[in-house]
Amino acid sequence: MSFDRSIKIAPSILSADFANFGQEIRAIEAEGADWVHVDVMDGHFVPNLTFGPAAVKAFRPHVKTVMDVHLMIAPVDPYIDAYADAGADVLTAHVEAGPHIHRTLQAIRGAGMKAGVALNPGTPAEAVAHLLDLTDLICVMTVNPGFGGQKFIDMTAKIRSLREMIGDRPVHIEIDGGVDPNTAPLVVEAGADVLVAGSAVFRGGSVDAPQVYGENIRKIREAASTA
Repeated sequence: MSFDRSIKIAPSILSADFANFGQEIRAIEAEGADWVHVDVMDGHFVPNLTFGPAAVKAFRPHVKTVMDVHLMIAPVDPYIDAYADAGADVLTAHVEAGPHIHRTLQAIRGAGMKAGVALNPGTPAEAVAHLLDLTDLICVMTVNPGFGGQKFIDMTAKIRSLREMIGDRPVHIEIDGGVDPNTAPLVVEAGADVLVAGSAVFRGGSVDAPQVYGENIRKIREAASTA
């Protein structure tokens, strides 16, 4: 996984057809997805329950790009090896999920994955100021995590602060929540390079009409490129 700051669209399969994950993943990749984003929720840290390590392992053979696994769970550390074994390329933990995020990021890298750290809307950029050399990705939540399809919360000031803090370090800024052709240019202009989109990619399409996914991805990418 080489580093570059080109815009990457990472569809969230939380918005896919749950009965057809393999086909859905292959369809979004064929239609231009750069990464595949997998939202793991535990019903405790966030008010929803989604995929465990066994499900993520089942997704892995279908993902030919980058499998970007976002843990919205607490605690994180007991499950790092399981998600490494499941094949995650990037594993992101929330700074709010436990008292030892420094150790968590070390453990993620130690298990052979890229380490991400996520910030909820109420958490300031400064919370990751001392983690920048331990992380490969900072995920800025632009909704409160737990559900798909929520309204975008403007975090452009936080993104700008992070972009300045990161400097020339090889660290991605990922945006998760309410990304669509209207909001993509705002976050890219502020410094983001990875855009997670769920309903904005999957809306109107299906495995039988995957060209709609491609149209939706292109609309987001084109809008982002105007920033």
